[in-house]
Amino acid sequence: MQIDVITLFPQMFEAVRACGISRVALEKGSLSLGCYNPRDDTEDRHRTVDGRPYGGGPGMVMMPEPLAACIDRVRSENKGPVIYLSPQGEKLDQSIVSELASLDQMVLLAGRYEGVDERLIKTRIDREISLGDYVIAGGELAAMVVIEAIARLLPDVLGNAQSAQQDSFADGLLDCPHYTRPEWFEGLGVPPVLLSGHHEEIARWRLKQSLGRTKKRRPDLLEARQLDDIEQNLLKQFNLEHQQDE
Repeated sequence: MQIDVITLFPQMFEAVRACGISRVALEKGSLSLGCYNPRDDTEDRHRTVDGRPYGGGPGMVMMPEPLAACIDRVRSENKGPVIYLSPQGEKLDQSIVSELASLDQMVLLAGRYEGVDERLIKTRIDREISLGDYVIAGGELAAMVVIEAIARLLPDVLGNAQSAQQDSFADGLLDCPHYTRPEWFEGLGVPPVLLSGHHEEIARWRLKQSLGRTKKRRPDLLEARQLDDIEQNLLKQFNLEHQQDE
């Protein structure tokens, strides 16, 4: 997959290249990452990319001309959709990540200041995506989140391909609890079923924990999911087992 990022701070993406899953994806060739600075598409000696908003108000707005020129330059080779990381966008979730991971190319626009000129959005942007209902200083960190989330789903990136399939939200549920060595830690033991070697019982236990955890922490996810008979019974079992925790 080819991802190109339009950003005023391309140096921030050195961390993406140097660390973690994104580094693995780049080294294996599953991911290609380019960064482009719209200041390189300005024509004045100050390399100006922002201006005061018409109508007054605080802050500055990113000007459409350098951004449009930069996007057009990138899209001469990258024909994928142009995605603007914006608080006004649709909220990123795992289904959107999976959709994006199926693409061959995309361009991510990391805004700054009060945002970008609306005319640029109307003429160059295909989609707006938000991390959540809060505001950060710019779109770079949001772009990094998108890149990291996508990289995990690309072929041959994770050491175990099932890891991505069993993550939280992969099937609309939160992930189950996980345990590793030692078997006992500060008086707390590993659930016996995980030591049993009975794979079907382990799978049922994990599904039950996922259902229960989702019910307690993110009931909205269950409301959007049609539980089958097995899942309903497992959720009832979880509720009975945890009545004392209420």
